[in-house]
Amino acid sequence: MTIPLSKPDITDAEIHEVLAVLRTPRLSIGPKVEEFEAAIAAFQGNRHAIAVSSGTTGLHLAVRALGFGEGVEVLTTPFTFVATTNVLLLERAHPVFVDVDPVTMNLEPATVGAFIEQEYRWTGERLVNRTTGRPLAGLLPVAVFGHPIDMDGFLDLARRYRLRILHDTCEALGSEYHSAAQGRWVKEGALAEVSIFAFYPNKQITTAEGGVIVTDDARIAAYCRAARNQGRGEGSDWLQHDVMGFNYRMDELSAALGVAQMRRIDTLMAKRARVAAWYGEALRGVPELTLPQALSWARVNWFVYVVRVAPYVDRDRVIAHLAARGIPGKPYFPPVHLQPYFRSIAGDVGPFPVAEDAGRRAIALPFFNDLTQDEIARVADALIEGVKTHVTVHR
Repeated sequence: MTIPLSKPDITDAEIHEVLAVLRTPRLSIGPKVEEFEAAIAAFQGNRHAIAVSSGTTGLHLAVRALGFGEGVEVLTTPFTFVATTNVLLLERAHPVFVDVDPVTMNLEPATVGAFIEQEYRWTGERLVNRTTGRPLAGLLPVAVFGHPIDMDGFLDLARRYRLRILHDTCEALGSEYHSAAQGRWVKEGALAEVSIFAFYPNKQITTAEGGVIVTDDARIAAYCRAARNQGRGEGSDWLQHDVMGFNYRMDELSAALGVAQMRRIDTLMAKRARVAAWYGEALRGVPELTLPQALSWARVNWFVYVVRVAPYVDRDRVIAHLAARGIPGKPYFPPVHLQPYFRSIAGDVGPFPVAEDAGRRAIALPFFNDLTQDEIARVADALIEGVKTHVTVHR
């Protein structure tokens, strides 16, 4: 029997909320979207939450809100889902990659700061690239797999170099980090200028499709609310468009699903943590595997459970070994700069050794709330057998 790679945690509570919407005349632009936004804002501790049709559309609106437009450069990670990069390309901004930390797989402030000092110089009030002459506009760090970034460090960089921060938190709802500057635990994404969460069915909560923008900036919030709704400002007539916009709205059915999920968020997080702990116990001490780990200042609500095989293990043969036993495994992530479409646009960039090494060695295992301990034991047994069997001759 095949174990799914992921599965949403849906109960009668979610079904009841969705059916209730279907019994009303409001399937879009209604009270459930507002209720869902209020739940997210309260959970995050942010002033504004703007529901949108996906994490990608949320990132796109945030890129526009921050002015990451034609001709500017934005520092970001090559180890991420392609949407992070695509929204910059869509606005004719230039993503500039910096290699990632080998433990968290996230951008690290010290490395980014050193890159800025080496590659950019001050011209008047702004930094420009020493080679391209293009201005540096901002930072776009990603909380990969749900592990928080060192936001204190990135905020210091933003102040020092006069940059704006868009935080891709699409994989990190419910994760926290300890802010030394704040002296407290903070929800991931709460302190960035603007952050984006996504709710595809494999995420920590789901709205089927959907995302949300969170910010404390009233101007960013007002722009995003208008731009998601074809550019209609608050109080505008239906055919009055104050800014150029898009149909990036979340519908009422998706929002209703999200409302029910947010009422259960503590339970959902606890179940996810239990599954991650079971994996840690089942796979601990296997020398051919590197397991995901949270740094001391991070509390991680994992999006996926990704292991890395040793360099002398044939990762692709291990994935095939799992598949033959009814267990899916996926490479996570092939780095963006190696994707065919990106190379056709930007040519060969890099190298980024850490991201590329992870792209060769990482496997996402089945991971969802209702995964049983027996199923995890089955995955673990097959994985351990696979990594010990498929060792390359070059060790």
